[in-house]
Amino acid sequence: MKLFQRLLVAPAALGLLAPLSTNATEVNLSEISKYSDVESVDFANSFDDNSSNESTLLAGGEGLVDSDSFDGGFSETTTATFGVNFYAGITDDDDPTGTPAADFDDNLMTGYDFGIALTTSFTGEDSLDIAIDAGDGASEGIVEFGGDGNNGVLTVDEISYTFPLGDKTTVIVGDNLGASTLATKACVYGTPSDTLDECGVPNGYVGNDGPMVGVAYDFGNGLSAAAGYAGENADFANEEGVDGYIVNLAYIQDTYGASFTYGALEDDAAVAPQDNMGVDTFFALNAYFDPATEGLPSISVGYENGEDASVDGDSDGITNFMVGATWDDIGPGSFGVGMGTHVNTVEDTDAQYMYEAYYEYPINDGMTITPLIFTKDVSTAETDDTTGVMVKTSFSF
Repeated sequence: MKLFQRLLVAPAALGLLAPLSTNATEVNLSEISKYSDVESVDFANSFDDNSSNESTLLAGGEGLVDSDSFDGGFSETTTATFGVNFYAGITDDDDPTGTPAADFDDNLMTGYDFGIALTTSFTGEDSLDIAIDAGDGASEGIVEFGGDGNNGVLTVDEISYTFPLGDKTTVIVGDNLGASTLATKACVYGTPSDTLDECGVPNGYVGNDGPMVGVAYDFGNGLSAAAGYAGENADFANEEGVDGYIVNLAYIQDTYGASFTYGALEDDAAVAPQDNMGVDTFFALNAYFDPATEGLPSISVGYENGEDASVDGDSDGITNFMVGATWDDIGPGSFGVGMGTHVNTVEDTDAQYMYEAYYEYPINDGMTITPLIFTKDVSTAETDDTTGVMVKTSFSF
């Protein structure tokens, strides 16, 4: 089946998901019980069972209580939001080496992911946040969407606690978060692609996801500063562990903004034990302009320059670049085009760019469809560029 024939088949296949999800809600427990020889089944959470089996720990997590008078639901300060993404796409590139079974070029691939965000507050100003994810969205044909790929296993992805210190300072502590969690990036380009979503600065905003601590200060009038650290669970702030740091300064207004970030990440290319590792350093600049005028797009640009400590000589320099434009009112949705480097440009080598276009179309308040088309330069001799066509259907509730 040719490439565009597959693209025509993909939406129809996705349409089959709706009736399947509807049927899944029509299960009747009383009807199921007819197939059992047991005369009656007592369910612990049966609606007509008035016996109490409630724990004295409140569901919202406030602590132990002396009675079971609460209603068993979340506390009034706890909220939960849910999101589901379905993916379908084709990536056309050079066939991989190996057996024919490894040839996924031009295959239509599908996937999904599911997320739960739990938030609660104990003082009205603080926030305890937990992100829970599951999915199977990392196939080659849809990997550019950056979906979760943990084979459908429900996993606690992030956990953090944010609280104020005075009127202008915010502190965060958490796990599986990057050092730049509280940093402000002056970019309004709303791409669904995982590559250009970095806004041209994939290294300067250090991740190093792990146990982290960060602090931000609001000077007022749009000026803010932030700093963060992220390490490893087993070697937190030790010589043997990989440490990441950032310092960020941003100035944000309604129609424009700019940010500067310095990031440092220890280079773990050395053979363990990794005492006195080298440090990769990066300077990142971002800016945007949004005229807020009908028919005119917002423009976002990003550039970073850094040094790879694991490389000796004159080839240790690294740069990245991106520019993107978004029209918010093109028909019922928003349209964007962008280009930028999709891999680090090493000193004295040719840059490899990605070019993309997308359209984000809200079907209703809880459903959005986003098609994306892109191409990526490949500088390797006798190697074709990579082209992808894919669509994401998102639900939020």
